[in-house]
Amino acid sequence: MLAKEEILLIVYFIVVILFLTSFAIIFFITFQRRKNKLLLEKFEAETRFENELAQSKIEIQEQTLKNVSWELHDNIGQLLSVANMQLNILSGSVDTSAKQSVKDIKEVVSNSLQEVRSLSKSLNNEVVGYSGIEASIKNELLRFERLNNLETELTSTGEPIEIVDKDSIILFRIIQEFFSNAIKHSKATKLEVFINYHPDELHLVIKDNGIGFNLEEVTKSSGLLNMESRASLINTNFSLNSSPENGTSLSLNYPIKIFPYEKNDNNR
Repeated sequence: MLAKEEILLIVYFIVVILFLTSFAIIFFITFQRRKNKLLLEKFEAETRFENELAQSKIEIQEQTLKNVSWELHDNIGQLLSVANMQLNILSGSVDTSAKQSVKDIKEVVSNSLQEVRSLSKSLNNEVVGYSGIEASIKNELLRFERLNNLETELTSTGEPIEIVDKDSIILFRIIQEFFSNAIKHSKATKLEVFINYHPDELHLVIKDNGIGFNLEEVTKSSGLLNMESRASLINTNFSLNSSPENGTSLSLNYPIKIFPYEKNDNNR
């Protein structure tokens, strides 16, 4: 049998080993938690930086678009208005043979003035925020019909819900980018927009009947990256689908956010 001292020594070593093991486990857990916390803080900091950078780029772009909008409305719009008035005066002093020509020119100037005003509205974020996303999309589709002989269709279901101004502007810019790609590259003859209002979500689907493309083979262009980065800023689910000869579709799921007090403050 083991002597009492030997038993105590064995117990002592067991206690020491258990203590060291427990200390090592506690140290490892604490270290891992600290490491995970630092990694999370680093990730959150990088995400905040990326979001702030993207937001800054968007704000710069929006200010540029607003300045262009003002120039169109205040300068070119005024010049076309003056030209229209002068043509009205001229039509009363020309002979019968020239009246038709003056009338045709006047119609061209009037149409140009209408397009300038329509474009000015779609570029100005304040107008987009005030009018709302649905009215802004409708204005854009009507403009495309006039300019590009493009067939368009807008379908809206559900009870319309007011969206935070800055979010509606970002959503509209995403849709504008899709429209731009459809007109420039897809050779589409038809654009369809579906707006579905739900109590907690706005679902937007935009389709064209163009030539489409293979998503796996096409390197993401700046336009596609812009759409995705804008969508992520407002926590919107972004899904782009396309295949050769089957057109392209974009789906956006925006979570409804209602801030009545903030909205009231902004309208003071």
